[in-house]
Amino acid sequence: MNSFFASVEQQENPSWRGRPVAVTALTNQTGCIVAASVEAKALGVKNVSQVSEVKRICPQIILTPSRHRLYVRYNQRIAAVLDSLAELERVRSVDEFQVALGGDTAHLGSAIALTKRLKQAVRKQVGSQLQFSAGIGPNQLLAKIAGKLEKPNGLQWLSPENMPDALAHLALDDLPGISHGTKARLFQAGIKTILQLYTLDPRHARLIWHSVEGERFVRALQGENIPLLQTQRNGYGNSKVLAPENKSITNAYLVSRWLVEKSSQRLRRDGYVANQFSLHMRFEPKGRWHRSVKTSASQDTRLFLDINKQLWRQMYDRHHPYRITNIGVHLGNVSKLEHRSAELFLPLEAGQRNASENLSSVVDHINTRFGTGTISYGENKPHPGFFERG
Repeated sequence: MNSFFASVEQQENPSWRGRPVAVTALTNQTGCIVAASVEAKALGVKNVSQVSEVKRICPQIILTPSRHRLYVRYNQRIAAVLDSLAELERVRSVDEFQVALGGDTAHLGSAIALTKRLKQAVRKQVGSQLQFSAGIGPNQLLAKIAGKLEKPNGLQWLSPENMPDALAHLALDDLPGISHGTKARLFQAGIKTILQLYTLDPRHARLIWHSVEGERFVRALQGENIPLLQTQRNGYGNSKVLAPENKSITNAYLVSRWLVEKSSQRLRRDGYVANQFSLHMRFEPKGRWHRSVKTSASQDTRLFLDINKQLWRQMYDRHHPYRITNIGVHLGNVSKLEHRSAELFLPLEAGQRNASENLSSVVDHINTRFGTGTISYGENKPHPGFFERG
């Protein structure tokens, strides 16, 4: 989707259509831009720019806070339209979709015709401001790269017939999956152009990447249909760039308690236990702090809140910061509750919740039924951000 968040806001606010719009991460006065409309980009506004810089570049720009839940609802509507006309194989993110081609649509001409029908259907059934750039390819990597070649509202294709010439104008790190570190290793190995990468022996790529992912990447670039691997969850957590009113030590600590409650609720919802608790933060005047502690396999909110409190005391005794700017919690080294072993000296059966975890689960059910925050574990301070608003 092109300028998705800003386009949704223009769809919701007809008076903003055709005008430069930017969606902000925090408020209209602080933080950075997370999405700029097509009109704003044409004037030089870039995503992840500071609000103050955006106002200097484009004084007439309309700034609006993000409403992620609204964007998710539009995502679901778009997915339904795509799936009604084609095989929606994967929703890759809130603004990216993967459609499988087969039968007649495996031929380029039919695939192009299908894509044009999808574009028209999205604009007609979801909103006139919603448009996307499409890429067609023999695998998800080439399709993704092709989709970035022409924006906005583009349509391009890549295959062994036009590769690598179609990408000759790009730098290595223009390709998705080529990080700064990977680019440095490629340069060290004498691979400095797309042509050199395209003709690289996939087995050599494995050595450069220090991983089988290098071989998979080059084979996909060469046109092989390399399927995506299933990812495995390694933890639950959340982090926040704190709004100005929450940067005090007291408020930042209360925000951390809220993050612990949110993370542990998601942990229980998916049937996991965590074996590690991590807390990280940045603070003023300057500095950062991080600690991780191992814990018994648990999904008990009260246990994690106690650990959080202990780590805050350690941080404050050592640094005495003036204000906290960023904070995050993470419940890591997770495993399924059903795989947790019994404890000989505790009333804990294998794969079953203990009494405190059952209490946490009851709180979850009440909050789900009567509204988030109906019951909390003492005082906290909600800090709705990018993914909670809307």
